[in-house]
Amino acid sequence: MRKANAIISVIMLLLFLGHMIYGILVLTGVTSGGAKWMHAITDSMATLLLVHMILGSILTFKTIKACKKSGVHYFKENLLFWIRRISGFALFFFMLDHMIAFSTTDEGGVVRLSLFNVLALTMQILMVISLLVHLSVNIKPLCIALGFEDKANLKTDIIVVISVILLLAAIGFLIYFIRWQRI
Repeated sequence: MRKANAIISVIMLLLFLGHMIYGILVLTGVTSGGAKWMHAITDSMATLLLVHMILGSILTFKTIKACKKSGVHYFKENLLFWIRRISGFALFFFMLDHMIAFSTTDEGGVVRLSLFNVLALTMQILMVISLLVHLSVNIKPLCIALGFEDKANLKTDIIVVISVILLLAAIGFLIYFIRWQRI
């Protein structure tokens, strides 16, 4: 189950990177949004996210059950485990908010965007932060599950690339917010 979750995570991460790069271009006004292929990528990511959450929940419940059975919880020793779960749980709600914030309605052929105010900007920045935390603490277990346990440089490279793209995403959200203020 861990291997399947790891494979799903990699596919989701690749789709996410494409989504994020395209999203940055749309948010900054470099290109227009609404591409049909992006909707397909987004729907695929949402489906994989649901499967990832189900598998993660099953693994979490198995761990909690084993802790109860042994009578020892080791909360301090398993701090990273709980950071993974809490950041993933928070990320779920931020991603729901993200989907709502960037949803559109079609009113007689006129596309209407959702209002992007200070609250929406704050929620998107919090999503970026929780995503950075979630990915940072999960890269090592992901590499181990995929058999890359001795590749310390690979883990660092992945975290650097993701961090740079997340920073660009945060800047993109900020530019988008500024553009909304001028409308």
